[in-house]
Amino acid sequence: MNEFRPVLRFAALSDVHYQDAPTAERARMALALQSAYVCAERCPHHKRLDAVAVVGDFANSGSEAQMQAFRRTLDENLRDGTRAILSVASHEFGDSGAEGAAEKLARIFNQPPDVHEVINGFHFISVSPSKGTEFDQAKRSWAARALAAAAAEDPQKPIFFFQHPHISDTVYGSINWGNDDLSAILMHYPQVIDFSGHSHAPINDPRSIHQRHFTSLGCGTLSYFELDEFDKYYGTVPPESERAAQLLLVEADAQNRVRITPYDLITGQAFFAPWEIERPSEPGSFVYTSEKRRAVDTAPYFDQGASLAVTEITATGATLTFDQARTESYRVNDYIIRLRRAADGAIARQYALWSQYFLQEMPQTLSLALRELVPGTEYLTEISARSFWDTPSANKLCGSFQTLCK
Repeated sequence: MNEFRPVLRFAALSDVHYQDAPTAERARMALALQSAYVCAERCPHHKRLDAVAVVGDFANSGSEAQMQAFRRTLDENLRDGTRAILSVASHEFGDSGAEGAAEKLARIFNQPPDVHEVINGFHFISVSPSKGTEFDQAKRSWAARALAAAAAEDPQKPIFFFQHPHISDTVYGSINWGNDDLSAILMHYPQVIDFSGHSHAPINDPRSIHQRHFTSLGCGTLSYFELDEFDKYYGTVPPESERAAQLLLVEADAQNRVRITPYDLITGQAFFAPWEIERPSEPGSFVYTSEKRRAVDTAPYFDQGASLAVTEITATGATLTFDQARTESYRVNDYIIRLRRAADGAIARQYALWSQYFLQEMPQTLSLALRELVPGTEYLTEISARSFWDTPSANKLCGSFQTLCK
């Protein structure tokens, strides 16, 4: 964006999961706030952090100890002029239900469960579920009134909207961890930029921004990753899932343009160039639609010298180790690994394996332990890489091996 000078900056994050006793999440939350200020101070035009929005599950069960500990972290790290906006949801409800969570939110944080306020001229609307991750009619009516009031003031200005569960069928993670109670309301307001969590899906997945009727963003987690695909060798919780500490830094300028930077707290770096929304109120200008991004998707590829090694061969198993593929766009999402019987070419085993793209420092090679193979059998191995929009690699890594006889 040319001449982008922010007049608003806030951090958005989710799923911190404070326990009763100190854990890594407490240090990560403090680091999140400290890092947001460091990033703000690098800007010559607007050095302030105006707000921090936490969209639920900041406490693991909503106990008094967890809520008080989270308040201490805010008190120790927030500076004057930074507004904290919190919503509560399924995990905060665990200790004493929605009413108990609301009581603690009011007593400890001096905040109601639903908030509508204006910060630097921009409307912030945060709504907590009525139970679990659901929004009853009263909640939906409150959200509708708040959105109508915000849009009436200036229909061109972005409205920042916050709730814990993703809006169904929007960002990555929203298929299994979404809720559609607010969808019919939000779709009337293309200027909405919606922030959600619940899934623990990584924010450096490019599908964590989504545009259709409005803009949606997933806020990641400071606790552990979980992913929304069910065919993977490791299930939905990948290796090194505990290396999760991500937040979004959001800025807006006087022309209503918005810039969003996914930031990795583990390495202290932005993942990639910011997402930019030039005209939040005009769906025709949206560039982060699934259709547009799939249309320009590029195929991953394996370098000419990429290697595939087979080691630890036994009668019923082996270990594959291979170099990661490359891509001209961002990163590889996953790999499809097929074992064929050399005798007839039939597929004997088929696996899907994460690239571990969610780590800023991705491994250069991946390994997969094969099990339940047939003794004394020759297998042909082929590995394809896939993009985030399922475009397969232009080439494959191929090899062969034979299991030992018993």
